[in-house]
Amino acid sequence: MPELPEVEVVRRGLAAWVAGRTVSDVQVLHPRAVRRQPAGAADFTARLTGTTLGTAQRRGKYLWVPLAGTGTGFSLIGHLGMSGQLLVQDPSVPDETHLRVRLRFADGGRELRFVDQRTFGGLAVEEAEEGDPEGTPVSIAHIARDPLDPRFDDEAFVAALRAKRTTVKRALLDQTLISGVGNIYADEALWRSKLHYDRPTPTLTRPQAAVLLANARDVMTAALAVGGTSFDSLYVNVNGESGYFSRDLDAYGREHEPCRRCGTAIRRAAWMNRSSYFCPRCQRVPRARSGG
Repeated sequence: MPELPEVEVVRRGLAAWVAGRTVSDVQVLHPRAVRRQPAGAADFTARLTGTTLGTAQRRGKYLWVPLAGTGTGFSLIGHLGMSGQLLVQDPSVPDETHLRVRLRFADGGRELRFVDQRTFGGLAVEEAEEGDPEGTPVSIAHIARDPLDPRFDDEAFVAALRAKRTTVKRALLDQTLISGVGNIYADEALWRSKLHYDRPTPTLTRPQAAVLLANARDVMTAALAVGGTSFDSLYVNVNGESGYFSRDLDAYGREHEPCRRCGTAIRRAAWMNRSSYFCPRCQRVPRARSGG
């Protein structure tokens, strides 16, 4: 699933290509793509047509675009799911096989297409949280800020992390504590911090928690600089281009390859229906826990 850097790449593309443009026509080609719209596809189309798109915003892995001309406080909200793509295409480009929603604009220029092979993602028009100056949609108001957000509170995160009675990777994936960190970047941040994924959070010192946060921020910033991490053609920016951070991963996906710090073979362990990649020498298994 795309993580924060990949979604931020898409957000920047939307901000560059669709902000300030007026929607002239909306086509919903698969109802599942707008299943989060309570009144259905016709309502989704009616609410979008004639509106002017604002600058795309992001909270963790969710995107939203404020809408002008809808009264006040409505946005187009999107989640990419596992395979969703928001593409800016010339109208002459043939439709993608898994095209689900198309937005045409009054200027007749490039159109916005939502393509989703597995249809786990989706779009909706939603009202904003009342009194929220950022216009955050109601359904994602509970999601925490992410490490790249200027308003992220480092000290509050460190305190909350150490207070939780869980393990460190579970905490990193808790979207109510910190958003945008997924499986890939959690493994990378933990490798950089020399912390095992199963380390109990109450055993972290303040400096260790602060270093972990700094490493999570650094690795996602580095990924963002090269367009994110793409393992296949599903993860692309609005122009259909893949990111290249997979070449720089230190732990994730490197099972049996030597650790770039100590040379020990990277291991992969089953974890919560996913995989965790770690160096058994640099990231020692916690003494209180004997599993992988």
